[in-house]
Amino acid sequence: MSPLAVAVVACAALAALCWLLSLLTREYSWVDRVWSLAPVFYVTWFAAQTGFADPRLVLMTMLAAAWGARLTFNFARKGGYARGGEDYRWSVLRGMMSPALFQAFNLLFIAAYQNALLLLISLPAWVALREPSAPLGVLDLAAAAAFVLLLVGETVADQQQWVFQEAKRRGASGPRFVTTGLFRYSRHPNFFCEQGQWWCFYLFSVAAGAGWLNLSLVGPVLLTLLFLGSTRFTESISVARYPAYREYQRRTSRLIPWLPRS
Repeated sequence: MSPLAVAVVACAALAALCWLLSLLTREYSWVDRVWSLAPVFYVTWFAAQTGFADPRLVLMTMLAAAWGARLTFNFARKGGYARGGEDYRWSVLRGMMSPALFQAFNLLFIAAYQNALLLLISLPAWVALREPSAPLGVLDLAAAAAFVLLLVGETVADQQQWVFQEAKRRGASGPRFVTTGLFRYSRHPNFFCEQGQWWCFYLFSVAAGAGWLNLSLVGPVLLTLLFLGSTRFTESISVARYPAYREYQRRTSRLIPWLPRS
């Protein structure tokens, strides 16, 4: 089989596994648990087809591995891999749907669609594998530099959120949601950085010679749409829990960091 066909089969198998585990455990965060691992596997798989001899693919693998290591660490310390570490949003969503409708959503969106998306955001590596002639250039270096900058930004944002939540768990008084640090300029700076990293990853396919319109563009586009929808849902929960969140929405940019409104 071709390298892409192997990756598609692996993606389908992983989706089936996540779905079966959700039925067995009644937890629906199994895709969340592989989110930081699957793209690293796919990118590494494509790079391995060259014997790790292609500089662009080696660079992409290193960046994907750094992204995966950081996200895995942050997810683990929040208890995401522990039993009962389900994303709280799934329980809210279950209460809004009939059992049959939620199970259809679980199969088609949570397990199948999200696993497919993890492969799609990795496709710039496949494109680079198919277009190995172009040497590393300015666009590669710019994409790598921007990726690292966004990786640092996401690390800082997640750490600020972690410190705030830990203080909140210890009973600290004050706001019930974080509004300081990077969260003063964006309500979701970590989401902004996450999306930005995969847009930077897409640029490697362009640098490889595939042109601006190539198949790997689908990944970051769908990822952005997913984040827009999940952000809206997350904020609806925050508003229901904390009425003061509306004022935070009024004065603070939703995703793109910007100066707060007076």
